[in-house]
Amino acid sequence: MNEVLANDIERCSFLCVHEDTVARVLRDMPDDETLYDLAELFKVFGDSTRVKILYALFEAELCVCDIAQLLGLTQSAVSHQLRVLKASRLVKPRREGKTVFYSLDDDHVRKIIAQGIEHISE
Repeated sequence: MNEVLANDIERCSFLCVHEDTVARVLRDMPDDETLYDLAELFKVFGDSTRVKILYALFEAELCVCDIAQLLGLTQSAVSHQLRVLKASRLVKPRREGKTVFYSLDDDHVRKIIAQGIEHISE
């Protein structure tokens, strides 16, 4: 019986397409490639290790050794995750001698992290 009620809630009781609203949404919706790229970006945020790395970089510019120490991971594991984050343009490297420091790529990434934390804190 609960299944029947759930199905009734998900459906309109009568067919009434709001043509103007549907047309506006279709007009304003990004193309499929853009939406695919957006979904891929959010997949990167779907890994807690990568989110921890991003949060650490939200706080400070760090090298692989720093991140590994902070998160209790191997340098190899951190390097692998940084490659994924770099490929997604979420982090950027800066070389200083033999050491490579990582930081958030730009202010957009900082805003995504801040808004995410704000959202879950509400």
